[in-house]
Amino acid sequence: MKDRRLTCATALVLFLVAPGITALGAPPPAPPAPPPADAGQRLAGRALGATPLLGDVRELCDRVGGRPTGSPAFARAVEWGAAKLKAAGVDSVKTEEFTVPDLWLPEAAAGAVTAPEAFTLRLAASPQSPSTPGGRPLEARIVDVGEGAAGDFARLGAKAKGAVALVRQKEMKSADDLFGEYMRNTPLFEAARSAGVVAVLLQSTRPRGLLYRHPVGMAGAPAPMPAAVVSREHGGRIARLLEAGDVRVSLTIVNRTGPAYHSRNVVAEIRGREKPDEIVLLGAHLDSWELGTGANDNGVNAGLVIDVARGLASLGFRPRRTVRFVLFGGEEQGMWGSAGYVKSHAAEMGNHVAVVIFDSGSGRTSGFYLNGREELRKPLDAALAAAGGLGASNHTLEAIDGTDNFDFLLSGVPNIVASQDWAPYLPDYHGESDTFDAVDPREAQANAAIAAAAVWGLAESPERFGRRQTRAEVDKLLVDGKLVEQMKGFGQWEDWVNGKRGVSK
Repeated sequence: MKDRRLTCATALVLFLVAPGITALGAPPPAPPAPPPADAGQRLAGRALGATPLLGDVRELCDRVGGRPTGSPAFARAVEWGAAKLKAAGVDSVKTEEFTVPDLWLPEAAAGAVTAPEAFTLRLAASPQSPSTPGGRPLEARIVDVGEGAAGDFARLGAKAKGAVALVRQKEMKSADDLFGEYMRNTPLFEAARSAGVVAVLLQSTRPRGLLYRHPVGMAGAPAPMPAAVVSREHGGRIARLLEAGDVRVSLTIVNRTGPAYHSRNVVAEIRGREKPDEIVLLGAHLDSWELGTGANDNGVNAGLVIDVARGLASLGFRPRRTVRFVLFGGEEQGMWGSAGYVKSHAAEMGNHVAVVIFDSGSGRTSGFYLNGREELRKPLDAALAAAGGLGASNHTLEAIDGTDNFDFLLSGVPNIVASQDWAPYLPDYHGESDTFDAVDPREAQANAAIAAAAVWGLAESPERFGRRQTRAEVDKLLVDGKLVEQMKGFGQWEDWVNGKRGVSK
């Protein structure tokens, strides 16, 4: 007779090693099911329906409000964004530290003309400028320096020394006008320093008393003297009074400044089913200036990132590659959140297949900036076919600086930025009027649909979106794309040359 104990032992061994059977007797987890062929269309369609997107944006703007990096409001926004992404049902959510070179937060600003007439000035301190000495009133003559060119200061000679400079500005009508303001700042303040002025008043480029935060220091380098935007109408009145004789002003500006500090990005992801180490990143910046509530710049697109994540998770579609969702901080101070992300993830930059950024409010998306890479056009169009009815196919080869794609561009990573209609975005840019009621609900949802289609298509495609460029190729792109002068104007060029920005292949 056979030994029954041997038979049972053999059976146990066979049970433990049988294919498809675990030690506990349960089958292993099934691999993720392939998504339906129309997954991209379903994701885009969902974004156009009844989603929480606008409710999220309203909550961020009205409950958290304006949120400069380094402020308590931004810390609340980080917690808010992390909670929203966790509730969306993504695979993981975390916050990651990055460094901002210096702290600047506004506390108080007041001014008045004291002679030959007396009236209160409407003004707002300019980011990256210092307080008036000791935070006390500064009283001085004011001089008209035209548009603030070196020759304008030079014509005043000794009269400029110890005076407040009034810089007159044309009304902003286009994106070129806006970038012209940024590019003018460095030479303007160098000329002001050389002339010995004690403060600068910048006439607002917006009508009807609108004020805004316009950074006057670049890449962590503060302006050499106090600066503020004065309402367009008050600036014009001062200029007319100056035509008749001397004008005196009193300014009190108090800003909180400090050394380098740590802030946080919010980083979430849905893991890819076949190529989890390859990453398609969808990002927008969460921070804003605080005169308004940062609705179009850039709360609506922070909401877009969250809603695309929500759509992927709720429909249960798992793409071939990992999709990473990032809410960046520090963008308004110099894109420090995205720069910090690139440095922290340097070892996996080669695995970033695509970076998709939205940062121009709720204006209609007509296509994408290809940032100097024509080879991205065809695969992008294939990805966007799922949202073909929304007309986002008018791409431009132009390369841009000034938003969170840039350190990825410097690192050779394929990157695109939504090309959105600037007309509804510019009037409220960094201004008091950038509030929830400025958001276009229809276009905000259409942009979310475009983002969902693009991200899904790039993450699901059998082929990579594009290869990573070498340092030499990036250098050529910067020259061909006419970005070198912009980088110098933004104070970024030396950091690129010295290897402090970007991660070279």
